[in-house]
Amino acid sequence: MSEEEWERFLRESVAGAAQAPVEPSARAREVERRLRERSGQPEGWRTYAPARPRRRTGWYVTGLVAAVALLVVSLFPQQVVGWFGGDDGARDGAPLAAETEGPREAPGAEADLRPTLAEPFRGSPAARWADGTAGITVPPAKATGWMNAAQVEHALRQSRDFLVAAGLDSRVLRGERPTKAIALLNPHQKDVQEYLRTALSSAAPTPETDPLLLFSRFRPEQARLVGDVVKTRGRLTYREGKRGAVEVTADVTFVYPVTAAGDGGRDAEVVRTIVRREVVMSWDDPAEVITEPGTMSLVSYALDMTNGGCSAPTGYFVPPFGAAGDQPADEAHRVDPYDRSKPIDRSDGTAAGDDCATATRS
Repeated sequence: MSEEEWERFLRESVAGAAQAPVEPSARAREVERRLRERSGQPEGWRTYAPARPRRRTGWYVTGLVAAVALLVVSLFPQQVVGWFGGDDGARDGAPLAAETEGPREAPGAEADLRPTLAEPFRGSPAARWADGTAGITVPPAKATGWMNAAQVEHALRQSRDFLVAAGLDSRVLRGERPTKAIALLNPHQKDVQEYLRTALSSAAPTPETDPLLLFSRFRPEQARLVGDVVKTRGRLTYREGKRGAVEVTADVTFVYPVTAAGDGGRDAEVVRTIVRREVVMSWDDPAEVITEPGTMSLVSYALDMTNGGCSAPTGYFVPPFGAAGDQPADEAHRVDPYDRSKPIDRSDGTAAGDDCATATRS
């Protein structure tokens, strides 16, 4: 062997031949074994695979349904109440929502409980009604007829003021002159002014001139109001009337708990006089109708009452204390004084007149 070949042999012995096989280490053999056992793309030593997000579709759908349900309840409380058992809704004694449209049925039956001086509305649907003015719903105002939205809103407020002055004023309830209510009536409406003069001055009014057609009154020597709360439920609506007038219709039921004037005992009898009024008021364009600022004309007015008297009109409600009440003329004709789902029927004997029907409850 030449010296050159010997030197090359020594170099390759130290560095290793280029094609010489290399024995893998133990770690390399372990990695190779794991890769053979695992299918698919190998995962790096320091890589990060984020967790797959969990689907929440069910929760999202449930939340959306709940939100829609709350919106429906807030916008249409009366309809929703009707879906679950009528106008009264849940029987938990909670106050009713304001009446924003005509109910579809009468209130449900209440426990047959006798009213007392401490609880004059016990056993009555009115126990869940609002007090006084709060029970008369005034709708949102928009421009109508000759009035802009602000003027319509003012007319609606004054229309409610008339109902309050005629049916809730404590002095009027004691039989005094309804001065505030009269001040809101057009002094140039001759037929109404003639009615007022006759109704409020006659000792023997007729059915056509009975002041009860517009005003709630009791004789102080016969009956007195129990407490200072009168329950109410009803609403105002409006539309464009004749000659561009804004015509407001009020449909309101008043519940007056009263007791005999001379009975001051703890067990005094309490009678509820229930009065439903429908009054149509016209806020006329002064360019079309002779009127005065802040006054309106009466288009029509009707009354339906229970426990207010069935004989000839006296100008005052006559609650039937004890056995002194008049007997109904038609025992077969029965009406529910709390049923506001039907319009006042002027021919059924319950309106102010000579006859009365039998009330199913009071």
